Amino acid sequence: MEQKIGRRFEGKVAIVTASTQGIGFGIAERLGLEGASVVISSRKQKNVDEAVAKLKAKGIEVFGVVCHVSNAQQRKNLIEKTIEKYGKIDVVVSNAAANPLTDNILETKESVLDKLWEINVKTAILLLQDAAPHLQNGSSVIFISSIAAFQPAASMGMYGVTKTALLGLTKALAAEMAPNTRVNCVAPGFVPTHFAGFITNDEVARKAIEERTLFNRLGTTDDMAAATTFLASDDASYITGETLVVAGGMPSRL
Repeated sequence: MEQKIGRRFEGKVAIVTASTQGIGFGIAERLGLEGASVVISSRKQKNVDEAVAKLKAKGIEVFGVVCHVSNAQQRKNLIEKTIEKYGKIDVVVSNAAANPLTDNILETKESVLDKLWEINVKTAILLLQDAAPHLQNGSSVIFISSIAAFQPAASMGMYGVTKTALLGLTKALAAEMAPNTRVNCVAPGFVPTHFAGFITNDEVARKAIEERTLFNRLGTTDDMAAATTFLASDDASYITGETLVVAGGMPSRL
């Protein structure tokens, strides 16, 4: 794959939240291989250190910061440390999300509703409030939503609803942040990561999902990284307010 990778992010600085594994790590890696200085983050220092080492081994300029997105001080610290080190921000990929639940919406405790709403939607806004003053002209924001935004599965209804909210947030912020910053969204299908393991590790569930795609396979973190970096790059300079569904042809319509 690396032979085909260009250098679209030379001289750019990119922050990716929840980026020490899974889709977030894949996105950070691709941005870095294309020349970006990448700032990665997640909740645990150990995970941050391990991910930084992996990316450095590939020749990527990377900086790791512990950031639990629901902690206001850690969010501010993520932005401040980035500015201290690199002086600007060109790309923000908002990937942090709380794990899907299997409870019915009407049986979900208020505290859990609050947590899902806070981590999946509210903190994405709050992080951008901190980052916005440092975003360069021609910068790009990408929200990572989900195929569940279009048709929330019964087993993860409220998670899907929070992901639907990101589609609206993309539209609203695209208008608000233009023309300086483009705001787009990627809606991944099912990717076998630790995050989605409770679904994709189940052989029957996995097969059922594969059959709903047109390619008879699950997505990969590389698939999601390619789509995200396209939207973040100047190749997409006339695209804003859009959601790109990367789900192997699974139906996606609100």
